[in-house]
This record gives sequence, structure tokens and C-alpha cells, in this order.
Amino acid sequence: MRAREPSSWIIPLGRAVAAGLITLILASLLLRQGAPRAAEGSVSLPAAAVDSQKTAGPPQTAVLSGGCFWGVQAVFEHVKGVRQVLAGYSGGRENLAHYEMVSTGTTGNAESVQITFDPAEVSYGEILRVFFSVAHDPTQRDRQGPDVGTQYRSEIFYANPEQQRIATAYIAQLEQAHLFASRIATRVDPLKGFYRAEGYHQDYLVHHPEDPYIVYNDLPKLASLHRVMPDVYREQPILVAATR
Repeated sequence: MRAREPSSWIIPLGRAVAAGLITLILASLLLRQGAPRAAEGSVSLPAAAVDSQKTAGPPQTAVLSGGCFWGVQAVFEHVKGVRQVLAGYSGGRENLAHYEMVSTGTTGNAESVQITFDPAEVSYGEILRVFFSVAHDPTQRDRQGPDVGTQYRSEIFYANPEQQRIATAYIAQLEQAHLFASRIATRVDPLKGFYRAEGYHQDYLVHHPEDPYIVYNDLPKLASLHRVMPDVYREQPILVAATR
């Protein structure tokens, strides 16, 4: 199980130094012959056959759960058209949406991310394509990598009927194509609320790129996004601190 609270032995790096370190690690991962386990499951998936049109309009949001929110947040912060990604909790009650309680796996909440995106630049279906391709393993029901429990489940929380339609259609499309060795376990449920996580969880990968958990489990996801979906990848992430 990963350490979650800030540790006294971790010396925060400046943003420029952290960004440089992340770039070096990503480059090394891309060049390695054997990638870490987290990158091996990454696949190039087809675009969603059922999707919304890219049109100008107010920002939209997508709430997704796919294991530890550190890596999922980091992946979507590198996606073109995304304006903000918050780590948080969804699926349960607000008064139980605190890390110490959610980590027990008894609150109904799952570690999630709220993605705010420009619908003129990226569609909801494209968000889901990233989610299923590189952000997590959708065949795992209540675990991702070393993290086990209902709080790490694979789930799409839809905000409206259109998101529900696109999500269910895309899962059916992927299942019919038999692109995964096992059946997709991702749940599709209505969004009842999203509750922002504690401050030390936000942009965790950028602040702690040397954390062994990040190096092994999450940096390979960024390398996979760059390799598998270069058309949506952007070099500089959009950070929570920059969008306040």
C-alpha cells in the first residue's frame, strides 16, 4: 500500500526541476526494452463510434474513477483540451469523503477525478478513450495494480443522459471488438456528487516525481499516453495550482 501523507523525508522540488525530472524519466521509459507493469496493459483503442460533436460552448466536466487518483489526474493533465483536473472522491456521501475514511473501503466513495474540458477541443468520447487506453485497467473491478478495495474501482459517473449514452455505447463497442483479455468491469452510474480531495493529493505526481509508487505505477502511464495517443498528448500539464 502506498504512503499517502506528506513525508518529512520528501523534499519538494521546484516546478522547473520536477518537470525536467519527469521528462527525463519519461524519456527513459520510452526507450526501455521492458516497460513497468503499469504500461504493459496500455492499448491503442478505436475512437468512440457514439460521441458528442465538438462545438463551442461552456466547459464540461467528466468524473471518472480508475484506481489511485494520482496517476489518473496526471494523465488527464497532459490531454489537449483539458482545462483542469481535480483529485477527489465520488460515489458516497460528502461527510465521508475524507482520505482516512475512504481508504477503509466502507464509505461507498471511490478515488476519482473531475475533468473540466473544452468541448470544442476534446469530446467526451475522447476523454473516455484516454481513460480506457492508458489511465487504468478497465478489466479490474475493485483494484488497480497494488491498490485493492472498492475505493479503487473502475467507474464512470455520468452527469447527464448524453454522457450515459456515450459511456455505455463505448463499453459495448470495446466488448464487441474483444480488445481486452478479460471482460470490462467498469461501472456506469449517475453522478451524485464530487468532493475535492485534500490539498496534498493535488498534482501529486508533479510534486513527487521521485516517489517510488509514482515511478513504478504512474509515470509509465504518461509514457504510454505519449506513445499510444500522441495526437492528444501535450508536453506541459495543466496544474491545479495554475487554475485556481
